[in-house]
Amino acid sequence: MQKPVSRTEKQGQNMRLGIISALHEEQQGLVEAMQGVSTLIHGMRDYTQGTLFGIDAVCVLSRIGKVAAATTATMLVEKFGVTHILFTGVAGAGDAGVAVGDIVVADSLVQYDMDASPLFPKFEVPLTGLSHFPSDVHISNVVADAAHQFLAYDFTGAIDDKERAVFRLARPKVHRGLIGSGDRFVSCGVHMSQLNESLSGLLAVEMEGAAVAQVCFELGVPFAVIRTISDNANEDAATDFMRFVKSVAARYAFHIVRRYCQATHQGYQPSMESAGA
Repeated sequence: MQKPVSRTEKQGQNMRLGIISALHEEQQGLVEAMQGVSTLIHGMRDYTQGTLFGIDAVCVLSRIGKVAAATTATMLVEKFGVTHILFTGVAGAGDAGVAVGDIVVADSLVQYDMDASPLFPKFEVPLTGLSHFPSDVHISNVVADAAHQFLAYDFTGAIDDKERAVFRLARPKVHRGLIGSGDRFVSCGVHMSQLNESLSGLLAVEMEGAAVAQVCFELGVPFAVIRTISDNANEDAATDFMRFVKSVAARYAFHIVRRYCQATHQGYQPSMESAGA
């Protein structure tokens, strides 16, 4: 199936960026950094509009799960007129080479709990012809470059020494690849092994990104998904989860989104390192 032409390509609109996170802590500092702020409550969500580091933006919390995320993404586009969407939050590691504190930028996303077989192949979203929804290459490259810059220049100042020691954040890395989404908090090593056997190249698991990807695909909206790895998606996944979100992931998100917005506002082109990360 041919991918729809994006709204930006069709209408030549200026960027209006929708920023989605599942939890309040994951957007900590971003709303406070906005200028010319106005907030509209719609569908039990607060949509905060303003200028964020030079970019016209709307910040909103989706809450947790695929339906919540899809509803939020749709509202951002249809009611608030966003032209691009960025989802930022935490995820569990889906690969032995991905560690707590690492960053995963999605090249594509899959709903790992989608199974309409034998009518359709496992993981394929019925009537789309797709199981893996690709993110926008340009936005993802700029986001990945922002993540590299964060780790190189902001990381040691942004994350407290004590928190780096507690979560063993030595030398975090940026990864590019497949993220899986499902309506289940993965906290079982056996379940994670089963997902790895079924989905080659799976780097991270979470509960919203692939739903946002499907909405953006169907509405023709460029998007990117960036996740900070909070746990190893096993029996220890819930240990100090909220502490990590508040003291680590929130700082990652703030600085990476800041760098992304500033670079986009300046018309910055991503480096080759980020494009191939």
